[in-house]
Parts: sequence; C-alpha cells; structure tokens
Amino acid sequence: MIRLEHVHKVFGNSVAVEDLSLDIQAGEVFAFLGPNGAGKTTTIKMVAGLLRPTRGRVEVCGYDVVTQYVEAKRRMAYVPDQPFLYDKLSGAEFLRFVGGMYGLNGPFLRSETERLVDLFAMNAWIRQLTETYSHGMKQRLVLAAMLLHKPDVIVVDEPLVGLDPRTAKQVRGIFLEEARRGATLFLTTHVLSIAEESAHRIGIILQGRLRAVGTMEELRREAQTDGRLEDVFFRITGEGNGAAGDSESGREGETPGSHRG
Repeated sequence: MIRLEHVHKVFGNSVAVEDLSLDIQAGEVFAFLGPNGAGKTTTIKMVAGLLRPTRGRVEVCGYDVVTQYVEAKRRMAYVPDQPFLYDKLSGAEFLRFVGGMYGLNGPFLRSETERLVDLFAMNAWIRQLTETYSHGMKQRLVLAAMLLHKPDVIVVDEPLVGLDPRTAKQVRGIFLEEARRGATLFLTTHVLSIAEESAHRIGIILQGRLRAVGTMEELRREAQTDGRLEDVFFRITGEGNGAAGDSESGREGETPGSHRG
C-alpha cells in the first residue's frame, strides 16, 4: 500500500533522506522512529505528496504520488504534527468541508460526522469557531476528519501530541481498528511506548538512512537485547540515555515542542 524505492531528498547541500526503501502492507501499523533531524517528517511529507523526492519513487496504493497525485491522495489521509484548521469555520463546518473535498455528501456524510463527533466527544464545542480551540481540541478534530472518507492509507506525524491520556488511548485503539479494517498506517512518534504497543513493524532512521526495520523481536535480535524498545532504539542509534527526552517528551497529555524530522 505504501512503497518507497531508493528515495533521496536533498535540500541544497544537505541530504535529508538517503536511499530509503520501504514496503508497508495493507492492515499494517508501521512506526517510523528516529531522533530529531533524522529524516522522519521529510519522509512523511514525501509519502503525503507535500515534498517531491530528489530521486526515487513513492507509491500509495500503486499510484505514484508525484505523477498520479490525485489518485494517490484520494485514497490517503494525512495528519501533520501541527494541525491546520480554518479559523472562521466551526468544527462542524470543517468536517463538512473535508467531506466535500472527498466527494462525500448527503446522509452518509451527516451520519459519519455525527458518529465521529460522538466518538471523539466533541459535541460540547463542535459548533464553535476553531480559532477558539485548544491544541488538543484541534487534534481531535483533524483525527476525526482523517477518518471521514475511510482512507486506505493513513499517514500521521506525531498523532498523540496534545491529547489527554483518555483520548490518546482511544486513538491507539482506533489505529488498530483501522488496521483490522485493512488500512495501512504510517506514523512517526517520539513516544516509544506507543510504537512498541501499537506497531506491527518499526523502522529506525538516523541521519537520513534507514538503520533497522522489523518487528520488535527482530529488532531485539539485531540490537542484541531483550529489553524494551527504548533500549533497542538507543543501541541501534548509538545514542546514550541522554536522548531519552526524545522518546518521552511527547508523553500523553503533554504538549512538547515542535518535532521536525
């Protein structure tokens, strides 16, 4: 469902992503990890069609995101680390707008909107202008919008930033439900426990190069440890425990600073 073939991305003299190849299947939750500046967000944006690879090819559901971007984006939902909303729309109006962009209308759009508003407990403020929303409220709204058209591929950059613990737990459950439905999920996170609990496979990128990819057991074998993902991550990246802030700075219910990959 998501395929990257020998992808490079260069900004001036700086190589952000180098010779990256990945193949992520339907029904898979794939977590993409790395320290700040490793190339995570750059990769996410190339998958979402927001950046063009300098070299290589990115496909979503068999469509090239550069040359067949309309078909690729029709099957995809993308949530950035900083949610963007239209300030002068209410939450309800924003959901109708997003639904219309995907060709949804009538009873189906109304019923799905009502279901998602209930699911994310947004009834109390869904008709208020989004300019009044907290970060957590905005995040819940964009996550609801992500699910409206039942995408085949879901791409999320730091999905739990700003969410309270209850909502964060709910979102993890939603991701697994979407995978069971057959969707492909590609997410980045600095909260390593989220990746360990939710992902079928994990990729670790460092300085633009993919250093390891596999299930937790496969990564443990490669790192020669039987510890948790934090231990695996530090062994593979060669970072000491001083980097633990990268793994836990996005703890559920807190809002860390902006993470750029």
